[in-house]
Amino acid sequence: MEKLGRASEGNNSLLCVGLDPDPRLMPIEDVLEFNRAIIDATRDLVCCYKPNLAFFEALGPPGLEALRRTVEHIGGEVPVIGDGKRGDIGNTARAYASALFDYYGFDAVTANPYMGGDTLAPFLDYAERGVFVVCRTSNPGSGDFQSLPVTRSDGERRPLYMEVAARCREWNGAGNVGLVVGATYAEELQKVRAECPDQPILIPGIGAQGGDLRGSVENGLDSRGGGILISASRQVLYASQGSDFADRARDAALDLRERINRCRLEENRMQG
Repeated sequence: MEKLGRASEGNNSLLCVGLDPDPRLMPIEDVLEFNRAIIDATRDLVCCYKPNLAFFEALGPPGLEALRRTVEHIGGEVPVIGDGKRGDIGNTARAYASALFDYYGFDAVTANPYMGGDTLAPFLDYAERGVFVVCRTSNPGSGDFQSLPVTRSDGERRPLYMEVAARCREWNGAGNVGLVVGATYAEELQKVRAECPDQPILIPGIGAQGGDLRGSVENGLDSRGGGILISASRQVLYASQGSDFADRARDAALDLRERINRCRLEENRMQG
């Protein structure tokens, strides 16, 4: 989280660029070359990168090697979140955690809490690494389970995603727990922020999924005027499918960073 803070302050950015290499959309065939070009064009504009493991796994062993070398290319200044939403029983979770943290070297990962706190413990044991717990996702069917009412031991009834948020606050003993809340649910984001006032929130869903940028900034900022990672993938990566793809990706990232910062400035003025 300290590394994230330094990158965010140094680049004046709350923008997280997702690395989702899709051969159907990429203007060049080489995944590693594509990723390197995007990273080199945007490194000074982001607070972090977020490779989505599925896109690399779909390419088999060459894709996994490209993933490893992509993380290596990003280097040590900008943190990298491995987006795999892992979650399984203890011994399997330990293997996942070791693969993501020890082998690939991610600074943080996304994890699924559905199977309970013991399945997240192997990730949380890496106290110097971050764990972003899936809380309220941006997909249309997220409410099938996440909005179901649950009754707490004190008799209070509230949506399941709010119980996840409460548990994330409890699990944050090492200060390394964040949450994932989709930009398509700004009102729910406000409730999660109230439950977890100081923890970082990864916010996907801006752009192709139609998320609310202004609402995400207004409802997600912490008391210090930060604490959010606005994630964008396709609108940056595939701003052009021509030979100028890296330059256009930079233009898209710069535009989005500035839009985020304008929203942040307006919100901080209102709060101030």
